[in-house]
Amino acid sequence: MEVWTIQKLLGWIADYFTKNQLDAARLSAELLLCHVLGLERIELYTLYDRVVQQPQLGQLRALVKRAVEHEPIAYLVGRCEFYSLTLKITSDCLIPRPETEELVEKAIDFLRRRSGPRQVLDLCTGSGCIAAAIAKNCPQTQIAATDISDAALAVAAENIKKHNLQQQVTLLCGDLYDPIIKGLGQDRFDLIISNPPYVSSSAYEKLAPNIKDYEPKAALYGGPDGLDYYRRILEKCGDFLKPDGALMVEIGYAQGMAVRELIEKSGLFADITILKDLSKNDRIAAAVRNPHQKIDNLSC
Repeated sequence: MEVWTIQKLLGWIADYFTKNQLDAARLSAELLLCHVLGLERIELYTLYDRVVQQPQLGQLRALVKRAVEHEPIAYLVGRCEFYSLTLKITSDCLIPRPETEELVEKAIDFLRRRSGPRQVLDLCTGSGCIAAAIAKNCPQTQIAATDISDAALAVAAENIKKHNLQQQVTLLCGDLYDPIIKGLGQDRFDLIISNPPYVSSSAYEKLAPNIKDYEPKAALYGGPDGLDYYRRILEKCGDFLKPDGALMVEIGYAQGMAVRELIEKSGLFADITILKDLSKNDRIAAAVRNPHQKIDNLSC
């Protein structure tokens, strides 16, 4: 009978994933092994010679088969890393991407430059990754995080509890601003942030199988041109944003000009910036509100 050590399994799975053109083949192999063996990644290398036997070998074989059929590794292991936080992830919510970490970075920088308690509204929170990362890095910040999906919010609740952020993050079920009750004193925010669905009809049909076949369409599809959620966010943002507050949203790789035009048409913002990601693609639209706009006369 062939003997399978951690070292041998790691090499074989990584090679198999490479041959099947899976992204991050070595990392994916490490994550599957860690999941099945109950180890941290560093332990795979300190326990290189450990022999793996049944039933773990059978579990690994089944997971490797699902992985090469394009099922995302994050769903297979039930977790992912985001902004130095380990988060629970299920197929009820979008898998957080590194590009969204750049959105969080900009948000944290903006909030740290403001004094006193700060209020943030996170729309389409999904797994709660944005809310959790901001709360962890900005202790004086209170965050209201909304999502229309009960199932996604259940995942977010586990992530918020896991990192002891219940005192900072309030999860609310509803469509965009609907759960925010005006007139209760906490309906104006320093920052409105969102990674909304922004994939257009044509782009959705061309998505890779590991995205289109497994991640929730409701978290991806943004209408025929991919801009529906930006229009809806801007439609009511004036009612909820402080006079000197900011709006920050993740955008598609070629949506910078279109989103800029939508923000400009709102008439609310004095400073609009389209930021690119590390691949030089459009990725973040950031806008600071015009402090001279009268609150009583807001309209988008």
